[in-house]
Amino acid sequence: MIKEINFNDKLKEMLNQINKGAFLTITDGENTNTMTIGWGNVGIVWGKPIFMVAVRYSRYTYDLIEKAKDFTVSIPLKNNLKKELTYCGTYSGKDVDKFKECNLKLKKGRKVVSPIIEDCELHYECNIVYKQAMEPSTLNEDIKNQYYKNKDYHVLYFGEIVDCYLIE
Repeated sequence: MIKEINFNDKLKEMLNQINKGAFLTITDGENTNTMTIGWGNVGIVWGKPIFMVAVRYSRYTYDLIEKAKDFTVSIPLKNNLKKELTYCGTYSGKDVDKFKECNLKLKKGRKVVSPIIEDCELHYECNIVYKQAMEPSTLNEDIKNQYYKNKDYHVLYFGEIVDCYLIE
């Protein structure tokens, strides 16, 4: 059963889980991929509910999201998908079919082209409204030294949350 919710109804649960992992899923026409994200931000920007995700240039997902108009974030709340999150954060969709290898079920997005991971309970569907490459010269040195020793920076994608719901 699908239960529509406001984007901020499950923020506490989302924030508690995202450090453990969530699925960022993108379709760029012919190709669909998911990757594990451990960072994200939800808030209000330009008077809109926004989910901001960060994708490194080196990721296969970067190639797809650059061509896509939307993305989904699927968050397990009760289902323990630790093994699947680890796999999807370790292997590239360029080399393996993560959905098949992890037996993850895709379901068509309700308002976007990109699908959701049906095995999760909480879903955000987002249209990309802005993207910005990180500017290394403006980044705090401690963060740069801790997370970007190899200079593999992120591009930040701001997605307007156009649908948010639970699958119960």
